[in-house]
Amino acid sequence: MKDVLDELAAARRVMGTGSVPAGEAYTVELRRRYDAEIEDVWDAITSPERLSRWLKPVTGDLRLGGKYDLEGMGHGEILQCKPPRLLKVSWLFGPDADAWDGTSEVEVRLTPGPTGDTEFELIHASVFDPHYFPTYGPGAGGVGWDLGLLALARLLAGDEAENLAEFDKSPEGREFSRRSAAAWGQAHLAAGGDPEQVAAAVEATTKFYVPDLG
Repeated sequence: MKDVLDELAAARRVMGTGSVPAGEAYTVELRRRYDAEIEDVWDAITSPERLSRWLKPVTGDLRLGGKYDLEGMGHGEILQCKPPRLLKVSWLFGPDADAWDGTSEVEVRLTPGPTGDTEFELIHASVFDPHYFPTYGPGAGGVGWDLGLLALARLLAGDEAENLAEFDKSPEGREFSRRSAAAWGQAHLAAGGDPEQVAAAVEATTKFYVPDLG
C-alpha cells in the first residue's frame, strides 16, 4: 500500500482554466517525474502495444491529423505531435461524437531531467458543463488520470501494469481512489472553489469511484 500511496504523492495537481474551440474550459493538470529516459516515456504513451498495457487498446490513423480510438475511453484527432516532447489530441466521448467539436483536449508535455529522468505534464481541458462540473468537480477526470499514471509508473519501472478495472476493486485501489478524490478537492479549494461545493463534489466523486465505501 505504501508504494501505491507514494505514487499518489509524487504528482502535483492543479485545477485551472483555459479554452478550447468550443469555449471556456476548466483544466485538470498533473505534473510528476518519472525515473525513465524521455524516449522511453514517449514510447510508452505513443506505442499502441505499450499504451494498451497501462491505459487502453488504441486503433486508428496514428499520425498528425489522424483519428484515433481508445477502446471504451475516448476518441478524437491527433492535433500536435512533436516527438519526444509534445502530444496533443482532441478527446471526445460517446459513439455519436463523430467529429471534433472542441469540447475536450488532452496535452502531454515531456521534458528531460538532469539525471536521465523525465518531467511529465498532462493537461486535460474540458468545456464547463453546468451539471457535471458542479456535481463532481475536477476529481471526475482527475481520479481517472491518477489511476492511469500509476499504471504508467509501474510499466516504466518494469512491472507489468495491473488491469485498471481489477485494481479499482482491490483494497489498495479503493483507498487510492478515495485519497485521489480528496487530493483533487484540495486542488479545487486552492483554485478558489467554495468549500461546501468542494466537499459535496469530493463526496460524489468518491462514491462514483468507490460506490460501496462505508
